Amino acid sequence: MLAVLCLAVFAINVDTTIVNVALPTLVKQLGASTSSLQWIVDAYNLAFAALVLTAGSLSDRFGRKGALIVGLGIFGVATTAGAFGTTTSELIVARVAMGVGAAIIFPNTLSILTNVFSDRGERAKAIGAWGATTGMAVAFGPIIGGWLLEHFWWGSVFLAMAPPAAIAMLLVILFVPPSRDPAAPRLDGLGLALSTMTIGLLVYTVIEAPDEDGPRPPR
Repeated sequence: MLAVLCLAVFAINVDTTIVNVALPTLVKQLGASTSSLQWIVDAYNLAFAALVLTAGSLSDRFGRKGALIVGLGIFGVATTAGAFGTTTSELIVARVAMGVGAAIIFPNTLSILTNVFSDRGERAKAIGAWGATTGMAVAFGPIIGGWLLEHFWWGSVFLAMAPPAAIAMLLVILFVPPSRDPAAPRLDGLGLALSTMTIGLLVYTVIEAPDEDGPRPPR
């Protein structure tokens, strides 16, 4: 079960950096502008960051296993669609959808892990393995992406994450027990919407701020 959860979190964290090495190729193949390249990278992170808290809260209330399966399905379909995109706009939309799937997957892997490993020592080891997998995935992203570009076409950096997502989804169905938080508070739709909007706007501001002109000095 730990291996299944680590596989799921590995796939979504590899995707935060794997696309970076394909950017020069996207300029040649799709004529991507600088702004488009920025959003191909950042659309994933923006959707991920904006929705992760809301997704975790809803999953605790309605069921973590089902949410994890849904998240893996969204992520797998979106990354496959991205591989066969023909315009930068299609890639950006695919990256947003991948970020939505990742936002559902990420908190559920940790919630399921802490629920299954009730022993304090086992839980600490499991969280250590989960955290190490997350860190390694981010570091391995450019390495995997570079190898794929050397041997295949640019879409392979997207398509490569579809098989791990499909395998993880199947293994979750087979081996992960259903769980939810029995003490989950009453659903606060307005609070979830406001938190999503606030985090989304904050991340959007961080992304866009470097490209905005600052105040001009007086003459």
